[in-house]
Amino acid sequence: MNSQNIYNNYLKTYVNALERPAPSEYYNLFNENVDTIEVIAQFTGDINEIIRGLDAEAEVLYYGYAIITINKKDLLKLYSHPQIQSLELPKSLYYEATFNLLTSCIRTVQSEESFDLRGNGVIVAIIDSGIDFTHKDFINEDGTSRILYIWDQSVEGTPPTGFSSGAEYNNAAINLALENAFPFQVIPMVDTNGHGTAVAGIAAGNGRSSNGDNLGVAPEADIIVVKVGTRGYRSFARTTELMRAIKYVIDKAIEVNKPISINISFGTNNGSHRGTSTLETFISDISGIWKTVVSIPTGNEGFAGHHYQAQLVSNQESTIEFFTSAGLTEFYITLWKNFVDSFTVEIVFPGGGSSGIIGIESQVKTVRHDNVSLTIIYGQPSHYSIRQEIFFNFTAVERTIGAGVWKLIIRSGEIVDGFIEMWLPTTEEVTEGTFFSTPSINNTMTIPSTAAKVITVSGYNDRVGNIAEFSGRGSLNIELPNPDISAPAVGIISTKAGGGYDSFTGTSMAAPFVTGSAALMMQWGIVNNNDPFLYGERVKAFLRLGAARSKNIKYPNPLFGYGKLCLSNTMNYLEDYKFGGNVLWR
Repeated sequence: MNSQNIYNNYLKTYVNALERPAPSEYYNLFNENVDTIEVIAQFTGDINEIIRGLDAEAEVLYYGYAIITINKKDLLKLYSHPQIQSLELPKSLYYEATFNLLTSCIRTVQSEESFDLRGNGVIVAIIDSGIDFTHKDFINEDGTSRILYIWDQSVEGTPPTGFSSGAEYNNAAINLALENAFPFQVIPMVDTNGHGTAVAGIAAGNGRSSNGDNLGVAPEADIIVVKVGTRGYRSFARTTELMRAIKYVIDKAIEVNKPISINISFGTNNGSHRGTSTLETFISDISGIWKTVVSIPTGNEGFAGHHYQAQLVSNQESTIEFFTSAGLTEFYITLWKNFVDSFTVEIVFPGGGSSGIIGIESQVKTVRHDNVSLTIIYGQPSHYSIRQEIFFNFTAVERTIGAGVWKLIIRSGEIVDGFIEMWLPTTEEVTEGTFFSTPSINNTMTIPSTAAKVITVSGYNDRVGNIAEFSGRGSLNIELPNPDISAPAVGIISTKAGGGYDSFTGTSMAAPFVTGSAALMMQWGIVNNNDPFLYGERVKAFLRLGAARSKNIKYPNPLFGYGKLCLSNTMNYLEDYKFGGNVLWR
């Protein structure tokens, strides 16, 4: 039996045995049968003193950030503690579903006649759905693995030091598995949908399966992989798992004393899209503690119809229609407004029933109509945001929610600002059959690509030069989150789980071009000692500077950011600054 058949047979058994849907933390919060939940906390002081006397456990990820597992009966006590700055429920994350190295000006940088950069001495971290560790593109010529570590968060095993769940495999264990005729029996980690394998191939594949024809951006970089997920759930990840994964890969980079370029191809619409959530500030803060670059795609929500915005006026009734597809068990709407504006909300169900008019006097209200349980939560401003969220969570009591047309009726009181924005879940969660009747294509970047200190990557079709219609857009207000740079995202040939190559499309395929490019830049700067501080925001700045820009287009813009990735331009600018006498870093 060939390797492809072995992989497919193992995959079928693996998925049938272990994969199942998982409820959101919002569902668990109101489910009487669930006693404990996780919350993300920002805090000051000693976390052990904060949870003393509570039925809770704390996991500190970084200074001032912790994940707390707590009995729901003690949640109010935790919230009231003077050293707790904010609490945030985990949110569900979903994958943002010939290499194009010439278009992105990468071949020249790899060439021995030019910069001769291939990622040597740098780590590329893939936080995703896993990796096919048996694929030749992640194996050296001598048969040993290029992967330093794999952490599979979704299974039982020996977890990494400092973490309580999942299974970690080091390079020696991976090599033992590769020597076995049945490697997946030694390391039972399978990339169930191939997403992580494809992303890894673009960023760091060495092209061995194609005699070097399908070469990745940083083919000599070391690799660290985190398969993100909750134990027992193969296709489900939350922001808490992502936060743990980021801490893990940075800790490993510090341990082996190598710079690290991190690729995160996850996204959610559950948040304000302003870069102010605890997840986003955590990513920005922790990315500054080592020689680190984080690249995140803008998501595939550009034309999904999942964003709505409007300008309200006082004493007016506004009706917003949206449609749901068949087969959903749960979905949400997150509505963001200025806290000073006053209005009530009402949901009209597809059959004509109503939630009733719900205002701020009911800060948490649950109603049931037919097979749907609807919870509406009026949030409050926090220390990091003056805006207010009204969150609508729709859950099937049995089976699924029926398809149909819904209405959200807003009755305005006194309006001072009046600007509102709403988001439905991503396409990966609710399919293309769920959408607003009059959506906006702006502000469709998914979270956490809206974080401040990451490189935000949009996707374009390099065959025609246009932005991909699915690529998440930024804001017309340049002060709000926008893409930094764009990279190829349509018809990208990359490594396929089970062996060989396939064609992939989505902004998830754009981000690893930048992840690999950052690795080459850090090899030149840090490993080769041309610029030891070439990481973080400095890498972003030079990528923006070197981006290819078209005439008669204003930059930066919500589509391309500062332009299209052109690594050779960026490297030339780095050389110019080096030889121009910029020795401030010495």
